[in-house]
This record gives sequence, structure tokens and C-alpha cells, in this order.
Amino acid sequence: MTDLATLETDIQAAIARAENIGHLEEIRIAALGKKGSISALLKTLGQMSNEERLIQGPLINGLKDKITQAIETRKAQFSREAMRERLISETIDVTLPSLPQASNQGRMHPIPQVIEDMSFIFADMGFAIAEGPDIETDFYNFTALNIPEAHPARQMHDTFYFEPDDKGNRLLLRTHTSPVQIRTMENGKPPFRFIAPGRTYRCDSDRTHTPMFHQIEGLAIDKHIHLGHLKWVLETFLARFFELDNMSLRLRPSYFPFTEPSMEVDIQCSRAHGTLQIGKGTDWMEVLGCGMVHPQVLKNVGLDPELWQGFAFGLGVDRLTMLKYGIDDLRAFFDADLRWLKHYGFSPLYMPHLAKANLAGGGA
Repeated sequence: MTDLATLETDIQAAIARAENIGHLEEIRIAALGKKGSISALLKTLGQMSNEERLIQGPLINGLKDKITQAIETRKAQFSREAMRERLISETIDVTLPSLPQASNQGRMHPIPQVIEDMSFIFADMGFAIAEGPDIETDFYNFTALNIPEAHPARQMHDTFYFEPDDKGNRLLLRTHTSPVQIRTMENGKPPFRFIAPGRTYRCDSDRTHTPMFHQIEGLAIDKHIHLGHLKWVLETFLARFFELDNMSLRLRPSYFPFTEPSMEVDIQCSRAHGTLQIGKGTDWMEVLGCGMVHPQVLKNVGLDPELWQGFAFGLGVDRLTMLKYGIDDLRAFFDADLRWLKHYGFSPLYMPHLAKANLAGGGA
């Protein structure tokens, strides 16, 4: 009979010397495998007398249990050491600047980001968002908005027309988002309060004009709306957009076919020392047009102008973006220059000024 104490000492010593889990597995097979040394001892129990089996059985099975436990303990030790080495090798020093990665190199183009910011401001004042097609009919783009047949805006030098169909009718690329106002009023019931952001198209191109640009037009129709409401909406919007405590406006009489009276809106600014500053100084800058909705426009959508009235306004997203962020050439918005986008673009995690104020529990 093999000396069990010696066998245990040898196997325990081998387990202690094991260098890795693979080596430990070889020791386990040599001791407890089908042809292992302890397994061989267990097979001899059937050849023993009852008296010998009563003595040797517990001793051999006890040895098997001890070796099994020793192997499991050593295996757990290897696992802890492996985890410790992995944690050390994968440790990141969060005090160091993050490495440049695609996820933090991307930038949001200023135009969609500013449209989102503007929409957030108007939504906070109770305005919904309406949309319409870029390709329009002459009726929705001009006629329904009280723009006469001889108006210069209808001429081909200002409007992109498609080829006429068999009946001589021509579709066109909308020159403003005002058609959305007509479609929305046709398909709904007053009162209305919404903005219509989107792309618009005109035959023009220079530092401050492009053939495709972006507008946001607003409309409010109710029974008791007046110019004071319009002035408050514009003052509130412009102050929040330029992140100022208040905004001084100047309303100048103007003419638009779809509003009466019509006004141009100027904001206070300073041009001292060749630097433009919004909200201070003694100069003025035109930023948008507005007015009370013309009674004929209301009639064109089936509303009684004796009962309903309201205001409308339109502003150029691209131009206000240029003013706020100091961009001097509108054409750069469409050049797809990654250097420009890296400089003027927004982080994907950017949060509008008003949203941050609301989250903080304060007002804008």
C-alpha cells in the first residue's frame, strides 16, 4: 500500500509549485484523473476485505477531498492574481486629458444646432413647430400670401421654377417658409401659435446671401392679439437667443404683402473700435421683419378677419447665427471645410443656454 502521507506531501508540494492554471490542471489529472494516483488507490478498495476497506476507505477518500480542496484554493489564488494584473494593466488615469477619439472629435453644424436652440426658446413660450414641403405651388408660395402677380419676387430672376407641366402650371422651390403657415391654417382650427423652420431658396449668392438658406417664421392667431404681444415675443426671443438680460428693439414701418401694418425690427448694438456688440451702444441693426397678418391672408384660409387677428414674423437663421458667433461669410456654412466645422461646430453634448437655466431651476 502506498504511503498516503507521503503521497499527500508530494501532491501538495506540486500544487504549491504550480506556476499557472494550466500546470495546476496537469497536477489534478495526475492525481484525480481516471489514471491518477489517488484514483488508482480508490480502485483498490474493491479488492480489500471488509475490515481493510473500513480503515483505508476513509483515509483514501479523505486524501481525495484534501487534494481537491487544495487544487480549488490554488486555482482561486491564480484567478485573483490574474484579476489584479488585469486591473493594473487596464487602469485609466482619469486626471489625464482624454485621448482623441472619433466620438469626441465630431461636431454639430451650427445651423441645425441654432435651429434647435431657437425652437427650444419658442417652445418655452408656447409655440408649436409646423413643417411643410420644400417644393411648392404658386398659390401657397405667393397667391395665398397676398403677393400680387406683378411682384418682383415672382420673377424668374428671384425664384427657382421647375419646367411647366402640360397645363402650363409650374412648381417652384419655396422662397420662404410662409407657405407652411397657409397649409397649417387650412388644415386646422384657430387659435394658432407655431413656428415654421426650414430651408428656403432664392437666386442670390454673395457673402451674406446663398441660393439655399434657412428661415424660421412664426404665426399667432387669436381673437385679441395685438402689436404688444408681438413686441414681447420678439424681445423675449432675441434676449434669450443672444443670452442677454434684456433687449432694446426699434420697430420701423415697412411693407410686406402678407402683413398690415408691417415692420422691420432693429436691435441695439455697438460698432465701436470695429467690433460688433449686441445689446449695447447707440447703433441699430436690422434683424427681421414682422407685422399683423393681413386680413386678405386670413380670408384666403377661411378665417373671418373681423373675428380673428394675429401677428407673423420671419427671421434668417443663418444671419442670426453669423451675428451671435462672429461668422463673417455665409458661404462658409456650405463649404464642408472640416477645419471651419471644428472651430464653429458644437459638441454633441452641447446644451442650449435656456435648457441649462431650466435644469438649474432658474429662468433664462
